Amino acid sequence: MRVFRTSIIFTVLSLIAAFFVGFYDTSEGLGGVSHGLKYVFIAFVLTILEISLSFDNAVVNATVLERMTPAWQHRFLTWGMVIAVFGMRLIFPLAIVGFIAHLNPWSALTLSFSNPQKYAEIMLSAHHLVSAFGGAFLMLVCLNYFLDKDKETHWWTPVEKILAKLGKMQGISMALVLIAFVFISQYVAVEERLSYVMAALWGVIVYAIVDGFAALFEVESEEVVKAGVGLFLYLEVLDASFSFDGVIGAFAITQNLLVIMLGLGSGAFFVRSLTIYLVEKKTLNQFQFLEHGAFYAIGALGLIMVVSPFFHISEWVTGFLGVAILVLSIFSSRKRA
Repeated sequence: MRVFRTSIIFTVLSLIAAFFVGFYDTSEGLGGVSHGLKYVFIAFVLTILEISLSFDNAVVNATVLERMTPAWQHRFLTWGMVIAVFGMRLIFPLAIVGFIAHLNPWSALTLSFSNPQKYAEIMLSAHHLVSAFGGAFLMLVCLNYFLDKDKETHWWTPVEKILAKLGKMQGISMALVLIAFVFISQYVAVEERLSYVMAALWGVIVYAIVDGFAALFEVESEEVVKAGVGLFLYLEVLDASFSFDGVIGAFAITQNLLVIMLGLGSGAFFVRSLTIYLVEKKTLNQFQFLEHGAFYAIGALGLIMVVSPFFHISEWVTGFLGVAILVLSIFSSRKRA
């Protein structure tokens, strides 16, 4: 409970705030107690949605966090939390709408309150670009874990041994992702094809830059890898990629930006708390395939993001799939132990 205390407090305060947002929201001619309770329920649903979508993110965060010094761990769990809640759940949607509609941040914020339906339409119109960027980044995260020629522990042995051998080829992961997007782009509308491929290319570029920063700042000292700013940036971009799906999916539930931030922000707090729990309890050492499961789940989420512009897949299905893969990895770990 000590680890999750802050998350519980933040969630309670968020639900109270959501009630008052609904109570004083007269944009639909409603407001009052019933509307406030409706927003409380929506915020709670968004919290659960965020946790289910980012459960595997917590496992990956824990694997990276173990390589960071205590100082950088603290920064990730404090500064990173501010970026996760306000940056990705509030500023990021505003930035997308502002970029597409050629609005400054204040105008985009005003639009979200004065005409939430129009705001949501603009936000959702960027779905294919966000999906291409996030999908490319997540697929690289997954592939680079398995395309490791020095990797000896395998869960799905036949496939992972082949991937480990392919890892001897320099840049194979980026080549595979780019080939995949060139092929998939053939099914995108002609007028959107170039922007779709460019968004995927930027996902690859950002991954290469962030991964390069992590390698640049690595310093070996007393058998502890001190990656510092490099790994901090890696975790923040990874969290951003995970949050894309949740933010886009949230607009299908509500168009109120504050409720989205409160609900998804509460879920992000729980993901951080779960990360701390995994690190403190050394859970990854107890379940040898849990890390494998997390990266498989990341790969699955990346693929879902890639195909989401063509086939609608419920966010609940995405979240359940990730949790199911992790649970299966835990059972396999116990069985192999």
